[in-house]
Amino acid sequence: MKAIKITSEYITLGQLLKFADVIQSGGETKFFLSKNKIWVNHELEARRGKKLYPGDQIKINDEIMLEIVKQQ
Repeated sequence: MKAIKITSEYITLGQLLKFADVIQSGGETKFFLSKNKIWVNHELEARRGKKLYPGDQIKINDEIMLEIVKQQ
């Protein structure tokens, strides 16, 4: 599982995909979400604006696993 460190209170799902190098640009987010299964804390999610907080776990197509952590 790859840790994604954030300094803010939360990060959106669209921002996370770009920050984690899953997609190249924010413009790809909507298409990517329509073609891939993304689970946030074991619940299927397709909203690019979904707010992710430290402790949240994200799984993409049963291949990529990410966890949000707060950077001090």
